[in-house]
Amino acid sequence: MKKTLLMVATVGILFVGCGEKQPAPSNSPDFQCKQENVLAPKWTCVPEYKDSYAAVGFANKSSAGYGHMRKVAVADGRSNLAQEIQTEVKDKVESFTRSTGIGKNETVDKVTTAVSKQVAKVTLNGSKVVDTWNSPSGNLFVLVAVDKNKVNEDVKSTIKTSFKNDNALWQQFQSKNALEKLDKEFPSN
Repeated sequence: MKKTLLMVATVGILFVGCGEKQPAPSNSPDFQCKQENVLAPKWTCVPEYKDSYAAVGFANKSSAGYGHMRKVAVADGRSNLAQEIQTEVKDKVESFTRSTGIGKNETVDKVTTAVSKQVAKVTLNGSKVVDTWNSPSGNLFVLVAVDKNKVNEDVKSTIKTSFKNDNALWQQFQSKNALEKLDKEFPSN
C-alpha cells in the first residue's frame, strides 16, 4: 500500500512539474512583456529598435511633473545606452588589438577603454527617444536609440585618429589587414 501511494505521489508530482508553462523566450512571437503585472510594449523588456543600439530609460512618477520625469528617464536611457555601446566597442576593438608588452607594460585594457569611452560620448549626441510608455502607476519608460551606422563610423574615425596620433595604438593595430577587418566588423553605408 505504501509503495502504491509513493508511486502515485511521484507520478502526480511529475505531471504537475511538467505541466508548468514556461514563459516564451523574448524572441518568440508568443513573448509577452509585463511591467507592473500588465502587458507592456515589448521594448520595455527587450530594448530593440531598427538598425540601432537601443536602451530603456526609466523614471518613477514624480510630483515634479512629466518634464522632470522625461529628463530623468532620458538620462537613465542614455546611461544604459553608453554602457551597451562601450561594451560592444570594447569587445570588437579587443579582437583587433594585441598586447604590446607583458605585466605592467601591457596597454590593451587602457587603449580599448579609452576608445570605447570616447566613442560612447560622441555617439550619445546622436541618440534620441524613439518611444515612450507610461505604466499604470505613472512611471515613465523611454526607448533611447542611436543608429548603428553612426556608431560604427564614430568607432572607425576615433580609432583611425588615435592610430595616427598614439604610438601604443599604432603598435596594437599592427597592419593594414587589421583595419580591413575593422571595416568588416563595423559596417557602415
